[in-house]
Amino acid sequence: MALNIVLIEPEIPNNTGNIGRLALASGSHLHLVKPFGFKIDDTRLKRAGLDYWQHLSVNYYESIDEFFDVNKDKNMAFLSSHGSKSHWNIPFEDGMFLVFGKESVGLPKAIVEKHSNKLFKIPVYSEHVRSLNLANAVSIVVYEGLKHMT
Repeated sequence: MALNIVLIEPEIPNNTGNIGRLALASGSHLHLVKPFGFKIDDTRLKRAGLDYWQHLSVNYYESIDEFFDVNKDKNMAFLSSHGSKSHWNIPFEDGMFLVFGKESVGLPKAIVEKHSNKLFKIPVYSEHVRSLNLANAVSIVVYEGLKHMT
C-alpha cells in the first residue's frame, strides 16, 4: 500500500523537507518536478527532512512535460483550491499519484483545465483563509488515502 506524492515546482525548502519526511513515514514515494525555488542541498530542506532524506524514495523530473510523459498511464488526483469536489471523494487506490502545485499559485492553469474531472480540494471553512500550507495539505490528503486503503 503506497501513494505517490507529486510536488510541481515546489518553492519552499522547509515544506519540501517536511513532505519528504511525511513520504517516508507514510510509505509513500515522492516525485519532485523542477524548477525548484531552492537548491536540493539547501540546509533548510535538510533540517526539515532531518537525517531521513537518504532513506526516501524520490524521483526528480526536469519539467512538467517530463513528469507527464513518464507517468502518462498512472491514476492521478489533482489537489487545488479551485477544485469542486472534496478530497474525501478521491477514489484512493494503491499507487495513486496525488499532485500538488507550488505554494504561491498552486497548479498551473493548463493542468487545472485539462484534469478538471480529477480536481479535488480540501474544504476551508473561513473566508479569511485562501488555502492551507502545502505540507499540511499533503499530510491531510495522504493520511485520508491511507485510511481508505487499509
